Amino acid sequence: MSVIFTVSELTRSVKDLLEAEFPFVWVRGQVTNLARPVSGHLYFTLTDGDAALSVVWFKSAQQSAEPVEREGERFNPLTGEVEEAGAHALAGEALENGQEVLCAGRLNVYEPRGQYQLVAELVQAQGVGDLAMAFEALKRKLADKGYFDEDRKLALPCNPARVAVITSPSGAAIRDFLRIAGERGTGGEIRIHPALVQGDRAPGQIAAALDLVDAEGWAEVAVLIRGGGSLEDLWAFNTEEVADAIHRARLPVLTGVGHEPDVTIADFVADKRAATPSHAAQELWPRRETLAQQVDTLELALGRAYAVWLRGREESFRQLRRALVWLSPVQRLGRLEDRHRALLPRLQAAGRGLWRGRGRQLAAAVDRLDRAFGPFRVEQARGEMAALCRRMDRAVLALHQGRERDLAMLCAALRGLDPEAPLERGYALVRIGRTGQFLRGPKEVTPGESLDIRVRDGRVAAVVAETRTETREKE
Repeated sequence: MSVIFTVSELTRSVKDLLEAEFPFVWVRGQVTNLARPVSGHLYFTLTDGDAALSVVWFKSAQQSAEPVEREGERFNPLTGEVEEAGAHALAGEALENGQEVLCAGRLNVYEPRGQYQLVAELVQAQGVGDLAMAFEALKRKLADKGYFDEDRKLALPCNPARVAVITSPSGAAIRDFLRIAGERGTGGEIRIHPALVQGDRAPGQIAAALDLVDAEGWAEVAVLIRGGGSLEDLWAFNTEEVADAIHRARLPVLTGVGHEPDVTIADFVADKRAATPSHAAQELWPRRETLAQQVDTLELALGRAYAVWLRGREESFRQLRRALVWLSPVQRLGRLEDRHRALLPRLQAAGRGLWRGRGRQLAAAVDRLDRAFGPFRVEQARGEMAALCRRMDRAVLALHQGRERDLAMLCAALRGLDPEAPLERGYALVRIGRTGQFLRGPKEVTPGESLDIRVRDGRVAAVVAETRTETREKE
């Protein structure tokens, strides 16, 4: 018989099995989908191209994994092993997408999502040399200082006439640059400032040459070029000294260092980066065929623009001529006379129509006044008033008579309700002595109780001797 699990039960069972089977593991892979929330924890994915593993590196684990130096060697406090070159323990802020790393930690299952993940205790960089680490460290430092900001970078001049080139005068880079420059543009002057482009003295000479070019103020643009090589060969362009010189330069700086894949710190700081020294020349000067084509295009556009401008001026002249004729004093007086002759009959007809209309309005007003206040209207009003007076007299008389009848009826009803009226016909009113209420039946008194009897001429005191109830037969 199969067992039916709930989702929580099955997930918890998998969690217990997985965590018991892999209490501590080492995993190698490439960092992707790196996230840095404000909590300080790091979330990323390790992948090897065929599979992916979710990793969480808590802030407390990042701090406890910092290496300790003892007797010239670096020990990992988590594992106790000596760190070798190229396998440095990373700080959380140094972790970046694309890095090859080695992670140590424990597997667990995040139950709300039913997803297994690696809780990292240690993260080490793999396959990264000291120069690459220094490159990334300097890159982050200069980026934080704003050296790479796009809003501070200057635009290169188009087809410059004065160019300063800082490079080794005996290298292949300057020959390629001059060859391409001789084939392009409309001609210009190039000054070569010699400097070492490799070795310990190279950064100082490059920075000094760039400062000199900037101070002279002759060149429109400064160009730093060098042929390809290894990371060590190009290291002079990955120094803070050269980056500072490029950053403080007041003229645009173009770099063409190495080959297409090579990217240096100088490339990030420069106003424009070219892939190679030859490409740097192409960035400065356009092809002469392109310039010739642009000249032809501009010549055609100028001819079309001149034709349009000339037609516009001719049309403006015609309009001004027509306007001048229209504004002539003789023409204006003639138009005014024609308009006067056309408007005069209309004015006369309007005057006659206004006179007739006012006459009709006056006659209608007189007729309305006569109907409202004439002798006939006065006599009519008098007759209406006399009729209304007669109607009012009849209404008042009818009202008075009706009120008299109502009063008589009310008086008769009032006399019928007088409690002493039956005394005149021989009846008496009997009150109970102890309560003063009228006696209505023998059950309201008892023998020996006093009574007050009211008759027409006075009162009689009595005592109840006997009570008796009589039954009245219905007729």
